[in-house]
Amino acid sequence: MQVKKNPEVQVGRNSSLYFAIGLNLMLLTTYLLFEHKFYEADEFVVETLQLDDFDQDDVEIINLNTPPPPPPAAPAIVPEDIKIVDDVVEIEETIIESSEMDQSDVIADVVKVEEVEVEEVEEDIEIPFAVIENIPVFPGCEEGTKAEKKACFENSIKRHVRKHFKYPDNALELGIYGKVYVLFAIDKNGEVSKIKTRGPDKMLEDEAARIIGLLPKMTPGKQRGKSVSVPYSIPISFVLKD
Repeated sequence: MQVKKNPEVQVGRNSSLYFAIGLNLMLLTTYLLFEHKFYEADEFVVETLQLDDFDQDDVEIINLNTPPPPPPAAPAIVPEDIKIVDDVVEIEETIIESSEMDQSDVIADVVKVEEVEVEEVEEDIEIPFAVIENIPVFPGCEEGTKAEKKACFENSIKRHVRKHFKYPDNALELGIYGKVYVLFAIDKNGEVSKIKTRGPDKMLEDEAARIIGLLPKMTPGKQRGKSVSVPYSIPISFVLKD
């Protein structure tokens, strides 16, 4: 059996046209909604201010008894007659003469060369201990050769240090130790001078200087038969024992 269709009643005959029209209407509606501007309504309340409700208070004027300004000062009176008085005091002018001398000046006192006394100043010459001809002699080291006197001198210095050595109490409590280098000189009179120290602490340096300062007077060193000053250095060790 064949089904017959009426072409006039076909539903999908104009479906594409209807779809296009609906799509355009939807796009147009969307565009108008985006482009439309909404404004918030401003509400203003207008009230009338009645100035009659306020009391008008009179401002009281207070009179301050301010004194009047002082009158202007009277102009200074200038005397019409001006008398000129002569200066009766005579001023003596001081003439400053030049103190420079020229060939025309005569020297009154002439000192002869023979009358000038020249005072000789002895120079304090220092000769190193290693190269001096005659080394300083420690008391008790007078006998022997130069090498024996030198060995006796060094041993006597060490014995002197051990004899007078005393560890400072404050340094001992603080645990301060180290080696102090002492530089001194035996001058031309055989006395110890120019003591200089360098060590880890001032207390150790002072003790080392005290020990060297107790050295006895010695026979001074000589260079070419003349007494001279001889520098000498020695290290002194401060050691803490358990």
